[in-house]
Amino acid sequence: MEERLQKLIAHAGIASRRAAEELIANGLVTINGKVASVGDKADPTKDEIRVEGRRLKLEKKLRYIALYKKRGVVSSTVSQGDRQTVVEIVNTDERLYPVGRLDIDSEGLVLLTNDGELTHKITHPRYGLEKTYKVQVSGKPSWETLEKWRSGIVLEGERTAPAKIRVLEEDRGTTWLRVVMHEGKKRQIRRVAEALGHPVLRLIRTHIGPIEVGRLKPGQYRELTRGEIETLKAAVSPKSLKRIPKPRKKGGD
Repeated sequence: MEERLQKLIAHAGIASRRAAEELIANGLVTINGKVASVGDKADPTKDEIRVEGRRLKLEKKLRYIALYKKRGVVSSTVSQGDRQTVVEIVNTDERLYPVGRLDIDSEGLVLLTNDGELTHKITHPRYGLEKTYKVQVSGKPSWETLEKWRSGIVLEGERTAPAKIRVLEEDRGTTWLRVVMHEGKKRQIRRVAEALGHPVLRLIRTHIGPIEVGRLKPGQYRELTRGEIETLKAAVSPKSLKRIPKPRKKGGD
């Protein structure tokens, strides 16, 4: 059966659907020797599909890894000077890709896989997959401050999506919070906390949807179990689609 080219590329683990569309748009994908266009379909059992000159192969073992990223490690496949990347930690010859990002100053759960289709669903905002963080902030946020965070505040002209915030403990002039959110804009938790007057001192991602970091220690990783993989896929199935409210433009806090 013919399927959209970007979906086939994602299934092959080469790139997410979005990144696959960019490869196609840049003329780096061919079908039977002809440069493909976004929206083209192909049958991998009959057609010769090449990505950057390499023939597309769908027969491969899919891998799903949970890793505890240490602070200072980069969530990237591209080496950045003397900084270690998350893919360099995993001992494998297979090409794995981090699912989303976790900034260099943060730590905790990162998923790596060669399943481009699942990567697309986990990172796409329409599925609204929640991520959970344990966050240490300076000072003791008031109830009013936490309510602002829960409701969303205006950053750079847009209101952040609502978040679930719970106080875990107070310790020597700092407060540990549990933050659950489906939005993942760059350094969002740090920026919101800073804007509210309580800078982040430490940030640990503990969950991506139903997958938790568990007993992993910084720098350690493990394969997901079959049950975890099925649960994760169920969490981003079409039945799980959520109506995510779009951030509003400028307005009061």
